[in-house]
Amino acid sequence: MSKLSLIAALVASVFTLQAHAADGHATAAEATAMVQKGVAYMKANGKDKTYAEIGNKQGQFTYLDLYLVVYGLDGTVRAHGANEKMVGKNLIDLKDVDGKAFVKERVELAQAKPTFWQDYKFTNPTTKKIEPKSMYCERVDDAVLCGGIYK
Repeated sequence: MSKLSLIAALVASVFTLQAHAADGHATAAEATAMVQKGVAYMKANGKDKTYAEIGNKQGQFTYLDLYLVVYGLDGTVRAHGANEKMVGKNLIDLKDVDGKAFVKERVELAQAKPTFWQDYKFTNPTTKKIEPKSMYCERVDDAVLCGGIYK
């Protein structure tokens, strides 16, 4: 690939990412970076401080329609960036509109691998509509920390 073609491709990808963000949607790269930032924050500051920061809707772990959630490996919500009423609830049997037990699947995936992407449908807190969602997750000790994008 010539230098000019490479530059053109990079410029096009930047404009695509900016256009997506301009629509109020975070990108997959932003979700991955946010989760990695959350994992680093947890390792540096401990679980309690991290859970509180994730629950702060004006905090560093909320951007556009992107927020973080933390589940214990039993399916109990430990932190939720969009709905603090979920904290403490065991949602292992929760299903999306298509009947997919996505919390159970998430816990199983977290037990099998340290990082993964998961697809399901969920209510977007920005639009209030059920939308397809892809969630990037990383296992941290006995929990799974995730951030997702709406499509």
